[in-house]
Amino acid sequence: MFILPPTVQALLALLVIVAGVSDYRTRRVPNWLTFSGVAAGIAVNAFLYALPGLWISLKGLGLALLIYFPLFALRGMGAGDVKLMAAVGAIAGPANWLGILILTAVFGGIAAIALVAYRHRLRETFDNVWVIFTRLGRGQAPSEGNPQLDVRSNRAARLPHAVVIACGTLAFLGAEAILGSR
Repeated sequence: MFILPPTVQALLALLVIVAGVSDYRTRRVPNWLTFSGVAAGIAVNAFLYALPGLWISLKGLGLALLIYFPLFALRGMGAGDVKLMAAVGAIAGPANWLGILILTAVFGGIAAIALVAYRHRLRETFDNVWVIFTRLGRGQAPSEGNPQLDVRSNRAARLPHAVVIACGTLAFLGAEAILGSR
């Protein structure tokens, strides 16, 4: 992990805030935003660090796709969320992206527990977790035959994941600012 320059921090913050607001309001992350984020991340890193910056950006993009695309393929996440995390990876690079991923997972877990508790679906959710592990263990997609596990279904308990990504990213930037000032 390395401290991101202020330009990169601002680009990252702008990307996730706009995506989070869009996802909260419309439940969509627009392609123009994610593709622009990828292009801007590659361009800024290549400009700041030349060829090594280009490789860092491409590695961050690739790592994000490697981890998030299977979640999309299993219908556990929307395509906009995958593209948003790819853009975050292109901007932040692989080491920083992993930090963002961890914080995003923590915020996502907290938000998911709060959502299912609010909707009085704790028991149902624990049953679904068992179904997920059982089906994955058999090499099956968890969403097959269970619309509650398909993010595209109206029966699924869906979170605006871009909001969670924004929280994780902004927390990472905040922690970086605190640790970088020491």
